[in-house]
Amino acid sequence: MDKRRYNSENAKREIMEKATLIFSQKGYNQTSVQDISKASGYSKGHIYYHFQNKEKLFVLLAENTMQDWYTKWIAKESSYITATEKLYGMAMHVLYNYQTPLLKGGQELASNPASSLESVKALYELAVIPMGSYRSILQEGVEKGEFEGGNIDEWTLLVGTWLGGLCQLTETQELSTLEPLFNQAITIFLESIKRRK
Repeated sequence: MDKRRYNSENAKREIMEKATLIFSQKGYNQTSVQDISKASGYSKGHIYYHFQNKEKLFVLLAENTMQDWYTKWIAKESSYITATEKLYGMAMHVLYNYQTPLLKGGQELASNPASSLESVKALYELAVIPMGSYRSILQEGVEKGEFEGGNIDEWTLLVGTWLGGLCQLTETQELSTLEPLFNQAITIFLESIKRRK
């Protein structure tokens, strides 16, 4: 790898690290490219060269955050044997990985009328990653005979909506105190889909 390319990639990484820190501290709306420039030590022109604009930089950071969420889940998933265990494991994974440093900023970008439709759509499409994980567990449960046959797409939406709704409590309560509630949500859900013997 030539020196120029190495420096460019290094600069991009450093800008992304500092931008994540600034966005998580100040939110999306209150963060300027000048703030990121000052924190990273790279000019605004350099930032625009790599990321085009603040929105595209933020969306890239959000995508990386969601990929990190998925990578952490995959690392845990193999420790669970059954689909039932995986659903309980997923509930804990969602509980402890919902509050990301960029969550508030993403909500600000999505609700800002000045945001491009492309950026807002890209943020909403990130939900495909957890929903795909829920669907995979449910499909496995049906295929292995743990769960009754049913509409897996509907079940996926229900699990996602239920866990997502419960995650709103993470704003006001200690995460450990919410564990029983998240587990109860899975227990109630499983009662309706588990195979009757």
